[in-house]
Amino acid sequence: MFNLVMKDIKLGVNPMFFVFPFLTGALMLVPGWIYFIVPLYFCWITVPNMFGGFKTQNDLIFTTIMPVDKKDIVRARVAVIVILELLHIVIAMIYGMITIRLYPKMIYYFFAPHMGFWGLCFVMLAIFNVIFISMYYKTAYKHGQATTVAVIVAMLFAGFAQWLGIQNSRVADVFNGSGAHNVALQASILIIGIVIFIAFTLLAYRIAYKRFLQVEIQ
Repeated sequence: MFNLVMKDIKLGVNPMFFVFPFLTGALMLVPGWIYFIVPLYFCWITVPNMFGGFKTQNDLIFTTIMPVDKKDIVRARVAVIVILELLHIVIAMIYGMITIRLYPKMIYYFFAPHMGFWGLCFVMLAIFNVIFISMYYKTAYKHGQATTVAVIVAMLFAGFAQWLGIQNSRVADVFNGSGAHNVALQASILIIGIVIFIAFTLLAYRIAYKRFLQVEIQ
């Protein structure tokens, strides 16, 4: 599987997509912005372009003529997605920590980039993964519909969470008020988000593998 991951990284993924998180992450420096947008750039730009590239390169045919089984093919592709997602989130988190220190007296209308917010971002990407990966492997070729549906649902989650954070005073207090300085509370939300991300991604992998077994590669 490791060799398949390296094959994707060296041959299939445009190097720009490894630079992209540093560029989009810098948007975290904009004070008081809607920070949910930053990790969404991965869903909006990286995923459709990356999978479009795989399709153009006939990567599926190329990969299947190699002495590897379908389980490793799916596992490697999911690993590449997760690596890029973590790159986007970790770099954005670093920019977020800088933002909090740059604007210590900032009054946030949208979620501030504290640990709890990143827990919500992990949940958003978990939702994206479980929809996109499982839908894509119905064909392992067509990615447009899977991307569209996954992006819409992920954005609906982000929009609802942000709306709740504005409308509900308790939620606002947890993410922007006194709860934002409660390290245990913030760490708990982050850990729950990471656990959901892992669980949903593993579920997506299992569904994708079962569907990929039914795909006839021509």
